Amino acid sequence: MRVTTPRPPGAPPLLLIFSITVTGILNNTLIGPAIPDILASFDQPDSRAGLLVASGALPGIVVAPLIGVLSDRYGRRRVLTPCLVVFGIGGGLAALAPSFAALLVLRLVQGVGGAGLINLAVVIIGDFWTGNERARLVGRNAATLTISLAVFPAVGGLLTELGGWRLSFAPYWLAVVTALLVWRLLPDIDLHPQPHLRAQLGDAARVLRRPLLALSTVAAFGVFFLIFGLYLTVLPVLLEDRFGLSAGARGLVLSAPALSSTLAALTVGRLRAAYGGRRLVLAGSVAFTVAFMMIGVAPSLPVLLLGGLFYGLGEGLSIPTYQDFVAGAAPPASRGAVVAVWVGAARAGQVAGPLAAGAALATMVPGAVFVAGGVLAGVTLLAQLRTDPDPRRALAPEAS
Repeated sequence: MRVTTPRPPGAPPLLLIFSITVTGILNNTLIGPAIPDILASFDQPDSRAGLLVASGALPGIVVAPLIGVLSDRYGRRRVLTPCLVVFGIGGGLAALAPSFAALLVLRLVQGVGGAGLINLAVVIIGDFWTGNERARLVGRNAATLTISLAVFPAVGGLLTELGGWRLSFAPYWLAVVTALLVWRLLPDIDLHPQPHLRAQLGDAARVLRRPLLALSTVAAFGVFFLIFGLYLTVLPVLLEDRFGLSAGARGLVLSAPALSSTLAALTVGRLRAAYGGRRLVLAGSVAFTVAFMMIGVAPSLPVLLLGGLFYGLGEGLSIPTYQDFVAGAAPPASRGAVVAVWVGAARAGQVAGPLAAGAALATMVPGAVFVAGGVLAGVTLLAQLRTDPDPRRALAPEAS
């Protein structure tokens, strides 16, 4: 992927921004293929898979908005650096967990550090780039995320095959290296925050009350509810139960949707300019509905992989569109808080989805859970069709 876009004066290297995104996405992608092995190691039922995945996202519901406010007030670098350190230490030490409870506690610590990573990468893009160039770079950042989704499940599965599930936690220490690079290379900029915290929060609240931001925030919860509940929690169990795949093979299957997701994310700026944001998110919802239904009833692995490609298409169209809209809707002094509230809603979906999926696995087979998710995605699509059909007033960022 080319990253040679000209930088505005004082802007950080794009590779640094993308490395923050890559670090943040490690949270669940590395351990996804190892979930059945982790549960077996601690003699836990399949229904605990949701708890394992959710524990890494739970702190973000509260911490992500706090990180955003702090980054607006004290600067991106001073807040981002300790977040990366906490993420790396919590995730790295999880490899030594002596019990399932201890593992969950360390995942919670990791979740505190990871709460601000992906959103602050988008915020930094919004600090230095505007308009169509910002939309394009948000798409590239999302493509970096989806490429990571392709690479790291396979890496996690391979590490699990080579040295057991504990080895799959080793790459989390790389977050400490990223922290050092951020401290050295990310410039401080004057964001001109309000002198008093109450006034700063009031400014952010006024932005968040805009109807389009409210719609985007609700959508963030729904999209990540389905992604984390179905694809990252239920699919590893389905792949083992239905097809008997090993951890390495499960990792490769989990990586496959990144092909279509990356392609969609890399072209989302051009597609948005041509068709508008509303059509992109509607197309994403259609793709999610088709994907979850196909995976749920797939009689063979090739059919399931095709469903995975539809899933990647939905992810690549939806997430960057929402991220760019939110980043462009807020002034610099409130951007961190506004984007972080959106991410807080996404984190809530990341927690609720796995917990709901875990509860469903206690009473339903994995395929039936996917079909139920497809029905939910279809209901979401119908609700979106009832929103304002004018793309300049609906979900398109900056009416462009």
